[in-house]
Amino acid sequence: MRLNQLSDNPGSRKARMRVGRGIGSGKGKTAGRGGKGQTARTGVAINGFEGGQMPLHMRMPKRGFNNVHRLDYVEVNLGRLQEAIDAGKLEAGASVDGAALVAAGVIRRQRDGIRLLAKGEIKAKLAIKVAGASEAAIAAVEKAGGSVEVIAPKPAKTAEAGDKA
Repeated sequence: MRLNQLSDNPGSRKARMRVGRGIGSGKGKTAGRGGKGQTARTGVAINGFEGGQMPLHMRMPKRGFNNVHRLDYVEVNLGRLQEAIDAGKLEAGASVDGAALVAAGVIRRQRDGIRLLAKGEIKAKLAIKVAGASEAAIAAVEKAGGSVEVIAPKPAKTAEAGDKA
């Protein structure tokens, strides 16, 4: 087997349709684009346009409420902490907060705080400082001999700095 003997499987590559090459080709004249108008031209981007009919995404009702002041927590599971300890990225018995988790590569950024969840199991003793934790996670950490301190999350981003009323 040499490089010049390599070939694709039969039928694995299909030649592109050559359009606009005469009426006998079956794709001549308008080249499969129909008549005149916007879509016969290049550079058309009309996603969701339904010919003037109210588009489906505008016919659907709006639902729910999006709270712009909602805090965005990063969830960390106990199993993920144990993996980091086993890999030597976190020390057993050490104090663990957001900065330590970022430094260990457990999370990318702290956002508005960290919430500890109970998926997985933890065997090491840790003193954890987080903005929130589930009851099951707190129980699992304390069972392993550690402690969980729930600190206040970052304050919500408000417009108090610009108010001069």
